[in-house]
Amino acid sequence: MTACPTGIAHTYMAAEKLVQAARSLGHEIKVETQGSIGAENHLSDNDVRDADAVIIAADKDVDRSRFVGKRLLAVGVAEGIRHPEQLLERARSAPVYGGEEGAGAGNGAGAGVGAAPAAGGYGGGKERSVTYKALMNGVSYMIPFVVVGGLLIAISLALGGHPQADGGLVIPDGSFWKHVNDIGVIGFTLMVPVLSGYIAYAIGDRPALVPGMIGGWIANTGSLYDSKAGAGFIGAIVTGFLAGYLVQWIKKVKVPKFARPIMPIIVIPIVATTVLGLFFIYVIGRPISWVFTHLTDWLGGMTGSSAILLGALLGLMIAFDMGGPVNKTAFLFGAGLIATGNQTVMGMCAAAIPVMPLGQGLATLVRRRLYSEQERETGMAALFMGLFGISEGAIPFAAARPAQVIPANMLGGAVAGALAGTTGVTDAVPHGGPIVAVLGAVGGVPAFFLAVVAGSVVTAVTTVVWVDVVERRKGGVLVAGAAVGVGVGAEVAPVVAGAEMVVAGVGVGGGDGGRSGGGGGVASRTGVAAVSVPAGQVGASVEEVDGATADTAGAEVADRADGGHGGDGGDGSSDGAGRDEGTGPEALSGYLTRQTVKTQLVADEKEAAIREMAELVAGTGRVADVDELVRVALAREEQGTTGLGEEIAIPHAKTDAVTAPVVGFARSADGIDWGSHDGTRARLVFLISVPEAAAGDEHLRILALLSRKLMTADFRARLQGAEDAAAILRILGEIQ
Repeated sequence: MTACPTGIAHTYMAAEKLVQAARSLGHEIKVETQGSIGAENHLSDNDVRDADAVIIAADKDVDRSRFVGKRLLAVGVAEGIRHPEQLLERARSAPVYGGEEGAGAGNGAGAGVGAAPAAGGYGGGKERSVTYKALMNGVSYMIPFVVVGGLLIAISLALGGHPQADGGLVIPDGSFWKHVNDIGVIGFTLMVPVLSGYIAYAIGDRPALVPGMIGGWIANTGSLYDSKAGAGFIGAIVTGFLAGYLVQWIKKVKVPKFARPIMPIIVIPIVATTVLGLFFIYVIGRPISWVFTHLTDWLGGMTGSSAILLGALLGLMIAFDMGGPVNKTAFLFGAGLIATGNQTVMGMCAAAIPVMPLGQGLATLVRRRLYSEQERETGMAALFMGLFGISEGAIPFAAARPAQVIPANMLGGAVAGALAGTTGVTDAVPHGGPIVAVLGAVGGVPAFFLAVVAGSVVTAVTTVVWVDVVERRKGGVLVAGAAVGVGVGAEVAPVVAGAEMVVAGVGVGGGDGGRSGGGGGVASRTGVAAVSVPAGQVGASVEEVDGATADTAGAEVADRADGGHGGDGGDGSSDGAGRDEGTGPEALSGYLTRQTVKTQLVADEKEAAIREMAELVAGTGRVADVDELVRVALAREEQGTTGLGEEIAIPHAKTDAVTAPVVGFARSADGIDWGSHDGTRARLVFLISVPEAAAGDEHLRILALLSRKLMTADFRARLQGAEDAAAILRILGEIQ
């Protein structure tokens, strides 16, 4: 099986390479594809039963439970493109999969969508690490709880809160808005166990979900281990990984055959939950309580020290774990001093509290291309929560990229706290954020807002710089989580995945979406399964599927494409063709015309090439906003390079900046560095642009056919050697 988080091209290129390699080696092969339009050319139980071996080339989790007892080789998707012959040979001697290595179906536990990638003997390719996938899975499921809980709390305060004499805001008990607030609090309370539970689920599958969630609840409930504050989201990450790996370890224990059916539903969850819960309470919880107590005493000894130093320290603590023991220590320390008449310490805390959500939300606006659509939406919610002093709005960002976001948060919090301490800002209520200043609880309002703005800007700028640097070191591959959906489980994936570009997956053949099983149900992800099977058991082969797909795709889009040109009126073409026939010959079912073909790119780097091609396709009249098309295409590049290897790049964008699907093609004599897996420079570049509401899946089918055809060396050579646009169109016209 091959699968990539975004795009369909890698999936179909891998499929075609495996088919070609199988033919050359004399093997029978059947390829299953899983894409945005569902699983197609599905491997039946008979196919799997009769197969000699199974190959999974995936950069996302897929369901392996149906392959128990078969020789299984798991690698990264790039391996299916680069070394298909080697994979076929290695598969013949691969270990027999029984769920004992990695997450899977061993001992009756099953290998669900959250199964971790196989380890050790299955490897050889570059898969995302188990840690990364699990973290993104948890973050993607946590985000809705953060957003819903935070916004309900903020709205209830804004509409139902009654200002008090000291500047505070109280919602009357028993009122409608009090109930709304309570619902929001429940959402916030659940977000931590959900984060922990789905981290565990991604590692140990369903048996790990309950211990992960209960462990997360324990981590967030300080009273269980004599602490005034729970461990927050950091504790949830710890319990999530502990639960997942504990369940994996228990799965490896050999049990009698009669006991296997009850292992995943009774034995494993009970044992793991009990062990993890007691371990956290007696081993991890005690140090947390100790830290809380001693931090409070330490802060008490600093009250007479420099206001700048104390403010910076409180800001660092407030920003560190956002609801965890360090944050709560600083907050409760400031709140406790209000009754003694010292309101300056709470003023420092109040300025730092909104910096994290405001800074992270601002970062998604400052550098939109670094973030997925889901992350940008979460950023808007974080901005709103920040205005009401709800620091938890930044937790999804901190959980997804802790190494970059937490230090940036702390730096911004320190700046805000230090400025508030220097200028003598006071706060008469135990709350923070702009809302308390608006309601009159803050003394020194201008200085307070200066501190908040300065801290937020520092956090935003530091975040985007560090994220950008880290992603460049990784080769420009940015996955947005869930995945935040990071999907991640939602995939994220996404990260979260639901926010990923729609030109992200396609299948061929008949389609059986209900049988796909893998990938956590993320529609925008793609997959293909390759199984070596004896002759007579192959079913619908790739060759048969190709023909059916071509006919279907052509029939579905021919009229649409023709009609689309009729409305373009006087745009014409560069060679002066008439109004109705201005585009001249067409290819790819009318999406590619003479008007959108360029024999030689001027640009010599990726961003300039994408802009040049966007301006090229704009000549059709189908592009309403060139800048927006470029922005979306570049944002897609940040999620993962569209350089497919073999000197090919297929940048793409789904955006309302285009009014109808359009494809551009251009060549580069020297090639452009596109970050391709095989290190080749892109000489053949296709830009595919579709509107958000593009009807049907015809553009996906066309792209699938294009990806397959481009795997033929002779076809690529003819495209490179074509004399002019007309010759290029004649060659591309073979794809139908």
